[in-house]
Amino acid sequence: MQFIGTFFWSALLITTLNYVVSAVQNVDFNLMTGLYMSLVVSVLVFVISAIIPESPAPEKH
Repeated sequence: MQFIGTFFWSALLITTLNYVVSAVQNVDFNLMTGLYMSLVVSVLVFVISAIIPESPAPEKH
């Protein structure tokens, strides 16, 4: 479920950003570009979450 949720929110936010930027730059809006970019961002989020440890850092005395 976390994969679907992450891709959904990534697609929603990045496609919205793609729409706004294309409107500001006065170029055609391409939905597939936003979806491809959101797929890449979703994969990066999962890679980063796999790299970062879940446990807190040990305290130094």
